[in-house]
Amino acid sequence: MKLKNNFSALEKINHPLFTQHKVQVEIKRDDLLHPIISGNKWRKLKYNLEHLKKQGYSGALTFGGSYSNHIHAFAFACYQLGLPCLGIIRGEAQYENNYTLSWAKHWGMQCHFVDRKTYRRRFDDDFLLELSQQYPNFFIIPEGGSNKLAVEGVSEIIAELAQQTQFDTLLTPVGSGGTLAGLIDGDSQLFETKSQHKLLGIAVLKQAEYLSNEIKALLSEQGKTHQNWQLMTQFHRGGYGKFSPEDLTRIIRFNEQSQLTFEPVYSGKMLLALLDLLEQGYFKANERIVLLHTGGLQGLGGMIEQQRLRANDWPKLPLP
Repeated sequence: MKLKNNFSALEKINHPLFTQHKVQVEIKRDDLLHPIISGNKWRKLKYNLEHLKKQGYSGALTFGGSYSNHIHAFAFACYQLGLPCLGIIRGEAQYENNYTLSWAKHWGMQCHFVDRKTYRRRFDDDFLLELSQQYPNFFIIPEGGSNKLAVEGVSEIIAELAQQTQFDTLLTPVGSGGTLAGLIDGDSQLFETKSQHKLLGIAVLKQAEYLSNEIKALLSEQGKTHQNWQLMTQFHRGGYGKFSPEDLTRIIRFNEQSQLTFEPVYSGKMLLALLDLLEQGYFKANERIVLLHTGGLQGLGGMIEQQRLRANDWPKLPLP
């Protein structure tokens, strides 16, 4: 999985609300890292796939829902490397021909569908042992790709930003916690004496407080206290994959104004959190803010397929 030795772009975003509140906002365009394996998925898979190749694994398996960005990216990455891959999919086999999984199958992924009760065992040692016995010499990557190797990949974002800009606060959407953990690690390693950036994670699912412990467990320096980050759990907009018509209208309007594409499951919730925090007076005047665009735009295809979105509202829908 090769990438040119250049950083993802950093772009300034202009908006009347930013001018009104006297803040500078830039966006780290990790959505442009790769046309298919975009955003944090590229970062998380980078060292996982290097590791399994070096260790001589014969294949890889992972976990995800029927419209999972991780499943989509993982399938293509394995396809590029010529690796057999398996997806443990939460849901029924009737979804195997949906927008996301049809591409995963096209790239050679074998999809194994399980019910929700079975899927909840995806972190259990006994279930992982069963899978390793059933699929010997397959490297197991967690849901969302979040493990120590993923943290190593994401941490490189901070070093890139240090060469691109000066900023005070960095915002990222949070699903499984690996991206925020990587940013904390990167900031700590680059600024050993004092971390100079405030890192805000916007949880995209309900009751996400448990993720704080997941994030701490992923950090490379166990026992070290990191004071410069916060997981904000109040901006989930109703739960994972949920959003109101008003939320959607705000995102689409911002997309039109900025000529960027935020989707309503991950990056869009980060955007709306930023706008809400500005209205609440959370940021100081002249604060320099960076948004991390973590990709996930393929998910728009599934929501259009489900008629949850209108295709005309998303003219920059990536293909596949």
